[in-house]
Amino acid sequence: MKFNIKTTDGNARAAELIINKKHLNTPAFMTIGTYGSVKSLDTVDLKRCNVDIILSNAFHLMLRPGTDIIQKHGGLHEYMNWDGLILTDSGGYQVFSLGQDVMVNKEGAVFRSPFNGDKVTMTPEISIDVQSKLNTDIMMIFDECIKYPSDITSTKRSMELSLTWAERSRTSNYDNKTLFGIVQGGMYPELREKSRQELISMNFDGYAIGGLSVGEPQELMREIIDENAPRLPLNKPRYVMGIGKPLDIAYAVRSGVDMFDCVIPTRNARNGQLFTSQGIKRIRNAKYQDDMSPIDKNCDCYTCQNYSISYIKHLDRCNEILAARLMTIHNVYFYQNLMTQLRTAIVNSSLDELIGQLENDFKEVKND
Repeated sequence: MKFNIKTTDGNARAAELIINKKHLNTPAFMTIGTYGSVKSLDTVDLKRCNVDIILSNAFHLMLRPGTDIIQKHGGLHEYMNWDGLILTDSGGYQVFSLGQDVMVNKEGAVFRSPFNGDKVTMTPEISIDVQSKLNTDIMMIFDECIKYPSDITSTKRSMELSLTWAERSRTSNYDNKTLFGIVQGGMYPELREKSRQELISMNFDGYAIGGLSVGEPQELMREIIDENAPRLPLNKPRYVMGIGKPLDIAYAVRSGVDMFDCVIPTRNARNGQLFTSQGIKRIRNAKYQDDMSPIDKNCDCYTCQNYSISYIKHLDRCNEILAARLMTIHNVYFYQNLMTQLRTAIVNSSLDELIGQLENDFKEVKND
């Protein structure tokens, strides 16, 4: 892995990440392909939307279809016909999302498969082994994600467990693949600091800020990012997990974050919520029934170049699958274009001006 910072604007960085001869310009947004597929899109659609990296999930792929089947294809890239970069989440958040049905101890997590009820064990060693067999480009350590709110005692125990698992994840990386550590510590600055410092001493290839988007207030989330991102190593990529609102991304870029992922672009598209240069449009609003214009007149995506918002509203109302595909193409393209705008603004030292524009575009009163 190589990470080359090209330009800075305050804490913000425009950089290039090179892994396995594949190039990624950062700041970058990773489109979610949990099961080895971005819902409703194929890889041609993704390339058309300028996607260079997707995020898949080791937890889900381990359960379905299983690593043995994916290995028979030669790895996840071949399985899904994708020649871009892939980052695989370790499964820590998915284990957390199972709630009380999980038993966590120092060895790992034991739970029932949400698909067939089988007993499943996930440990740092198993998670890294699964990700290695998937032949992913970027692996994540196995960690524990804690709910919000949690008291400091529970959070400290969880953070220390995650540090133990981080070291075990690191020593289990038998293929020496690119591996990112994940800073935990809940909403407590002193715990975040300890997690951050100990992970830095383990010398991971990159660092993520985890444990966010679990119900905490938006301002608290931004404060944690602002405090932690600039204190991570300057010469390694920084990744905030699970945030996806345009303004949250822009603020985090200003704090020095390089990588993002979230289900918002694709999930919201399927629910008729579209991101545009004029804010958010909700296609189920009656006023779009006879609107002959595209979703966004300023957008060059395939959808906006070929279809009216009236037609897409009709498809959505009829529950036609094509509606989900066209709206997803638009939102995915919007997010990739947003990242291009952020990178350009860093190069031009105009990031604050762009953020001001985004604040105006995405004020709640402008969303219809």
